[in-house]
Amino acid sequence: MIVVFLVRTFAPEAKGHGVPEVMFAIYHKNGDVRGIVAVVKSLASAISIGSGASVGREGPIIQIGASFGSTLARMLHLARWQKITLLSAGAGAGIAATFNTPLGGVLFAVEMLLPEVSSRTFLPVVVATATAIYVARIALGLDPAFIMPIAGLSSHHAVDMVQLVAYAVLGGFAGIASWAFVKFLAWCEDIFPMLPGNDYTQNIVGMLLIGCLSYGFFLTTGHYHTSGVGYATIQDILNGKLYTFMLLAALLLAKLFATSVSLGSGASGGVFSPSLFIGAALGGAIGVISAMLFPGHGFSPAEFALVGMGALVGGATGASMTAIVMIFEMTRDYNVIVPLVLAVAIAVGVRRSLVSANIYTIKLRNRGKPIPSMRHTNMYLVRQAKELMAKNFMILSAETLLTEAVAKLSECGAQHVIVSDGSRIAGYVRFGTIPYAPDRDCGQTLRDVMSTDYVIAPETNILNSVIARMNQRDRSYGIIIEGDPGVPRPDDVVGVIDTSEIASAVVANHYA
Repeated sequence: MIVVFLVRTFAPEAKGHGVPEVMFAIYHKNGDVRGIVAVVKSLASAISIGSGASVGREGPIIQIGASFGSTLARMLHLARWQKITLLSAGAGAGIAATFNTPLGGVLFAVEMLLPEVSSRTFLPVVVATATAIYVARIALGLDPAFIMPIAGLSSHHAVDMVQLVAYAVLGGFAGIASWAFVKFLAWCEDIFPMLPGNDYTQNIVGMLLIGCLSYGFFLTTGHYHTSGVGYATIQDILNGKLYTFMLLAALLLAKLFATSVSLGSGASGGVFSPSLFIGAALGGAIGVISAMLFPGHGFSPAEFALVGMGALVGGATGASMTAIVMIFEMTRDYNVIVPLVLAVAIAVGVRRSLVSANIYTIKLRNRGKPIPSMRHTNMYLVRQAKELMAKNFMILSAETLLTEAVAKLSECGAQHVIVSDGSRIAGYVRFGTIPYAPDRDCGQTLRDVMSTDYVIAPETNILNSVIARMNQRDRSYGIIIEGDPGVPRPDDVVGVIDTSEIASAVVANHYA
């Protein structure tokens, strides 16, 4: 209840797992993350985790670090690209210090946050991450978040082929589990606000479910496995505790459910640690089954749990390189790289084949504010077509004489003409682009000079999508329509995008 009060009163963006809000700030708020967010997120997440909500602590530190960077940039009156760079540096430094994984923190900022990767953006992230790691090691010591078992494989032996196949199977199941996590979390975030009552009553319902679930585990196993961050359970799995297949499968499903319900009902926390938990349970379960089926091949459930952690993080977040490098930094063992890379690659591929959005971007898509699937691109490409399109157009019949069309354009100041042929769009004319012809017949109509070199796109499409469609179909113009009708008609047209509009967006972005 305190968490709901803090979030509603001071910082609504502190609700949930934080990273989508950081992405939203980068692409839709000019990199502005308010300073109050760091304070509220710290308090709200600590209370959520301490009182039993099934959330992680890494998402909050990403948003807190981003708030530090953005606030500092605003105080210094920096340009937008510099503000976004400092925001990303703060986020990467936060997650690096949390796990004691400097390379993983840098890669997270590069893979998930930075729209542009160059020396001017990469170097500040590296400096901030190195500084954070140095300070964190002084304060917290050199140990990573988990004490990982070193793989028993000798460095001069290749991975057993049967084990390698099992790791590939683990990657496939991790992709399916990632898909389930992404979809169920999105469903919970949609369904809880629709429940009767207000934010407080919705939170009561969600936390009651979490309390009952964790108490049920306490009665049956002696531990509240699904409460809080879950690091103790992860460590037990990695230590090779004799968990059964049934218990590991139950932990997998329960954690997926508990985290989704916690965040959907208003808790404040991250999804990174829950992803590690789910992956450890999944990997441990497959390791147990594999050891039973192939007793002579040296299967270790703990090693499978380790690889499962990386596969689930990579599959759910889409940050595949971050997942691989962070697990490697935690183990400091090169032998784990081959099965880890294989499992993460398969997990990401399977999840993307089932749902293109990851656990961060799906929240933005459902909000109607998507970001490009290939985010390392110029910022102007994320703006919606309705924000950039030219609205000074007229709709004229294809049989309209050129002289008559020019007179009508002069009267209203329009520059573009949508040519109609009955109830369909026949073409497009911009008079400044009509080639000069000294012998042009004054009796010509719009049909004689119109261009069919256009694509049709809904007004909610981002510019990146419109330009991609132009490129695929070798077109030069975009006719923007309202909604997404099956057969677009002239009355559906709301604007036009051509080279002038694209150039204006580029110039505005470059000097912002």
